[in-house]
Amino acid sequence: MLKIRNLRKAYGNFHALEGLDMDVAEGALFGLVGPNGAGKTTTIRIMTGLLQPDGGSVELDGQDVLARPGCLKEKIGYVPDYFGVYDNLKVGEYMDFFASCYGLEGLKARKRSLTLLEQVGLGDKADSFVDGLSRGMKQRLCLARALVHDPPMLVMDEPTAGLDPRTKVEFKDTLLELNGQGKTIVISSHALPDLAEICTDVGIIDRGKMILNGSLEEIISKVQTSRPLTISVFQNMDQAMKLLKEHPLVHTITVRDQEIMVGFTGDTRQECELLAGLVAAGVLVRGFERESGSLEAVFMQLTRRDEERVVLSYEAESDL
Repeated sequence: MLKIRNLRKAYGNFHALEGLDMDVAEGALFGLVGPNGAGKTTTIRIMTGLLQPDGGSVELDGQDVLARPGCLKEKIGYVPDYFGVYDNLKVGEYMDFFASCYGLEGLKARKRSLTLLEQVGLGDKADSFVDGLSRGMKQRLCLARALVHDPPMLVMDEPTAGLDPRTKVEFKDTLLELNGQGKTIVISSHALPDLAEICTDVGIIDRGKMILNGSLEEIISKVQTSRPLTISVFQNMDQAMKLLKEHPLVHTITVRDQEIMVGFTGDTRQECELLAGLVAAGVLVRGFERESGSLEAVFMQLTRRDEERVVLSYEAESDL
């Protein structure tokens, strides 16, 4: 549905985007993840037509949106990282105003607005003033506004920032419902656990480039170093440490009591060979397993700025 190629944008001497490539499939719930300054918001603003890039291409359903920005109006609903509401309007008036911006007026606009307010949990707030709404209600109102013209794609920049835990859960449920109805959704967020719970696809961006782009399962499986091995040793810890320190695929070792956490970059077969080598060396192993991958682990692994610290000490939390 969305195809971005070689996207570039500079602000003076700072290069926010340096050849960014990104693909979002139709029907995906896509999470755009990256540290501060990675280029997430710049990407969002370009794909929604709010900012012109210095180079590259953006295609939506095969149409060049940089050459024809008007096509974005009907195909994308945008929820920015700020509310952008009009405090002197009632909720119903606010919705009617934005409906008129898309050519919806009269009874048709009113029915559409009330339906959306019900969907986001604001059905009883049509006659309330916008400035009297809570932060979470305002965010839900922004979502309803973005849906007023029934766009096939929603683009959201930090939609759950500042929301309380209960409101976050309700907001995520609404997004899952919309995605289930066929909406393609792109979310830029720092809330990695939230994205991991709801997203079907993830793009990890750093320093203006897309590092990984694919399904959540694919991304986690690709980065083996984000999934440490936990080895529980019953006897011969010294021999186990000696073998691990000399192994070419072992990059980090952390020891706590009789458990060794190993940053191991090998595949499944090489894991088996490592276990066989420990047993052959006389190490009594009582536990050997690869930890489950997570979006947070992958993110930290791919965006780290220095080499991971290697712990080669029996003392927990050693500074060595």
